[in-house]
Amino acid sequence: MNIAREVATRATCDRKHVGAVIVRDKTILATGYNGSVRGLAHCDDEGHLMEDGHCVRTVHAEANAIVHAARNGVRIDAAMIYVTASPCWPCFRLIANAGITRIVFGEFYRDQRIFDVCQKIGIELADHSRREA
Repeated sequence: MNIAREVATRATCDRKHVGAVIVRDKTILATGYNGSVRGLAHCDDEGHLMEDGHCVRTVHAEANAIVHAARNGVRIDAAMIYVTASPCWPCFRLIANAGITRIVFGEFYRDQRIFDVCQKIGIELADHSRREA
């Protein structure tokens, strides 16, 4: 989780800095942080692109970590992901379909659905926030 927090420092949306690290067998496979679409301006430079109270200029940390693995040909099936905030619903769906089997998060963020769905489909969900206090 310490590495995920460090990765979060690279985030380019000041509304929330989030970092993600995908790991298997104690080896880091990919990292990601919330930042703009490759080649486009960042929130830190041009401001936020708001829809329904959310900044949509950025790609979330979890999605960026999964894309990072894909761009580099790294298999993440049966891996785990450490993320500084629990995944939103769209990121959770990506994590589940990528074959990630364990999610460790540092703080709860928004979407309660992930708890029920994890239980139904066999993804382990670990709340690390109690260990950080």
